[in-house]
Amino acid sequence: MEIKDRFKMIMEREKLTAGAFAESIGVAQATISHILGSRNKYPSTDVILKLHQRYNDINLGWLLTGEGSMTADPNENEDKDENPISDYPLFAENAKNPADDAGFDKNRKEMSLELPQTPVKEIVKQEIIYKERPPRKITEIRIFFDDNTYETFKPEHMTK
Repeated sequence: MEIKDRFKMIMEREKLTAGAFAESIGVAQATISHILGSRNKYPSTDVILKLHQRYNDINLGWLLTGEGSMTADPNENEDKDENPISDYPLFAENAKNPADDAGFDKNRKEMSLELPQTPVKEIVKQEIIYKERPPRKITEIRIFFDDNTYETFKPEHMTK
């Protein structure tokens, strides 16, 4: 018997689909699909520990090797009631999330968060100053010719 068959046996005992089983142990549905699929991927240690943590009555030796009985207590009947939900009410308190815990409300999604503090932006004032320059006068004009010569003209030579 392969480990994927033992996973199937646990799912049948709990009467869960692959998706519901994955959710119950806190792994992605694709992880269970890979384990149960034809490629026969061996589950990681993390997946096995999550399964054992959620279903702590499962014999870890049996889960890993297939030897021994499915449950840690051999006297316990491996078949559960027709309705496994009746054993565990939907809104039951548990050790991880007790309802009377003082910090219970702090993790609720409905709690409003503090408004983000935006830093006060410094107002930047820009001032444009126009300075008048004195009128400019032409001091020299050069004309370049294609034979690499040039002529310079100065205002006193220019005619109006």
